[in-house]
Amino acid sequence: MTIPGAPGPPGGTGPTSGGDGGDSPAPPSSTPPTSRPRPSPSTGTTPGTPAVLDIGTPRREPDDERRWCEKVTVTFTNTGGRPVTDGTVTFGTHIIGPLGTDWATLTSSEPLPVPIDPGRAREKTWTVCVDAWRVPPGMRVETRDVSVKWT
Repeated sequence: MTIPGAPGPPGGTGPTSGGDGGDSPAPPSSTPPTSRPRPSPSTGTTPGTPAVLDIGTPRREPDDERRWCEKVTVTFTNTGGRPVTDGTVTFGTHIIGPLGTDWATLTSSEPLPVPIDPGRAREKTWTVCVDAWRVPPGMRVETRDVSVKWT
């Protein structure tokens, strides 16, 4: 027996009144509302979240004319929900001796290749150099470290 005005079965299925089609309100939904943004189907990112920049592994190529320089290619992927609009790339270039000894690490900075939209990647190649006098004959450079700051 169903009592008019009594709640129906759990989960919100079934009548809330004696079947008379009266003006009884519908039961509340059993699914709680979510305040979490949902990923965008086209980019796999979450709209409204801050930019998140993934740095790919640097690819290095020697500069054939200058032992104190090398070409460094890096891919940046924005996995966040907002575009990257400004930033700086910092390279850590190691001075390597003839026997493999790491003598020093020097840093240099360049502008980030912006904008990088959500779900997109940008690749750029820089020629990274140190002062020529720091790399005597028989020594070489290796740009091993890459870090970024962005907004």
